[in-house]
Amino acid sequence: MGKHFATIPDNLKNFIAVQKIFFVATAGDEGRVNLSPKGMDSLRVIGSSRIVWLNLTGSGNETAAHVRENGRMTLMWCAFDGPPMILRIYGSARVVHTRDTEWNELIGHLNPLPGARQIFDLTVDLVQTSCGFAVPRYDYGGDRDQLIKWAHTKGEDGIHRYWEDNNQTSLDGNPTHILKETD
Repeated sequence: MGKHFATIPDNLKNFIAVQKIFFVATAGDEGRVNLSPKGMDSLRVIGSSRIVWLNLTGSGNETAAHVRENGRMTLMWCAFDGPPMILRIYGSARVVHTRDTEWNELIGHLNPLPGARQIFDLTVDLVQTSCGFAVPRYDYGGDRDQLIKWAHTKGEDGIHRYWEDNNQTSLDGNPTHILKETD
């Protein structure tokens, strides 16, 4: 059944590397809990206690607001084929924006994608596996390309306008600082 680890063992790094989807959960000190599916070759394990993932422009920006508030983040993967398993990784994250000095170093670990708005840098404090016996099998049918096409069509200026109009606050009204350099 379930196991706990202080760091990410090699077999779980390998499991993460072949997954096509992961889920991100965050919450502020008050307000709504956010849970989002992610994909598109946007995540890398860069050490036994460190994960980075590239966040693309979307309709909301909850994760950034929550992480700026308290840093708490949980990532989850499910085995949709092969042996059943659920993997959760808990930790403390920080937001790195395109304007930040760390951006150039961190983007080197990732597949740069159009519409990138942040990199989340997660320091792992707990790794947990559980059985996954109730998770159904699914077949991977390929990535969707709508978001990439949308970002190409918008262009860099259009993306920044979209951030201004749609990504500056969370659903609970908390700031994301996507356009600001300071708090």
